[in-house]
Amino acid sequence: MKKRTLGKSGLEVAPLAFGGNVFGWTIDEKTSFQLLDAFTEAGFNLIDTADGYSVWVAGNTGGESETIIGNWLKARGNRDKVVIATKVGWEIGPNQKGLKKDYIMGRVEESLRRLQTDYIDLYQSHVDDESTPFEETLEAYQQLIQQGKVRAIGASNIKASRLKQALEISKQHDLPIYQSLQPEYNLYSRQEFEAELEPLCLQEGIGVICYYALASGFLTGKYRSEADLTKSPRGGGVKRFLNERGYSILSALDQVAAQHNAKPAQVSLAWLMARPSITAPIASATSLEQLQDLTQAAEITLSQEDIALLDQASAY
Repeated sequence: MKKRTLGKSGLEVAPLAFGGNVFGWTIDEKTSFQLLDAFTEAGFNLIDTADGYSVWVAGNTGGESETIIGNWLKARGNRDKVVIATKVGWEIGPNQKGLKKDYIMGRVEESLRRLQTDYIDLYQSHVDDESTPFEETLEAYQQLIQQGKVRAIGASNIKASRLKQALEISKQHDLPIYQSLQPEYNLYSRQEFEAELEPLCLQEGIGVICYYALASGFLTGKYRSEADLTKSPRGGGVKRFLNERGYSILSALDQVAAQHNAKPAQVSLAWLMARPSITAPIASATSLEQLQDLTQAAEITLSQEDIALLDQASAY
């Protein structure tokens, strides 16, 4: 599996990341272990999680995903063979959110404990915190990097103007630089990333690991009418894609998939992987069959004609 360097971090990752939001939510620990085993055996190595996964589930408090990954790392003894990306800053409870230095320093220790490791490869600001100066947040990350607890840092859910400001402050004050961005980006949701964030990432050499790579499952082709929305717990989030543009995208995906003897989900991911700005899209699976579909996307090479067809169908 040909690896890609994430920004200028030195982290080498395969072109697909496993989204750990499903661990402790839609799949239990046993199934999570099976999927992580299959994912790494197929040559992939980037696992993305967060301290807030999966706080939205009744009875959960956050950290469930990290705990499962930590148990798996301990059971397999393979910490040096995988790249672990986690995040801090999402609201997980009253007064438990943001990117203040003290908060980060406390949360990182909990993430390390749950992950059963002494370092995090990529530590990401989960959501922009305009109430905290970038200097304070970046100084916390600098300390963690100096202590060997974090190898590189990334940003998520941040506007281009704010990311640019953070990069300038890093350079001015000789503080760590965000090496990656985690935005929402897929064949349907293109506008926000492509308008300002993508040019900035290309200019600054920032790696991109995008989430909702399959638009909550819409780009798998599983949901083609409102009647299909009951097919999974996440179906309700797909309704907004069922419009003329959405159907045009599905039609183009079907056409390209037929030419490659592939599935729409595989073509959707291959389109992302082929984009110069994208290091690795993030996708999650809840069964070995789903996972196999996703990992096979890395074997598809789209032609310029394929990409043009998909670009045209998904244009605004």
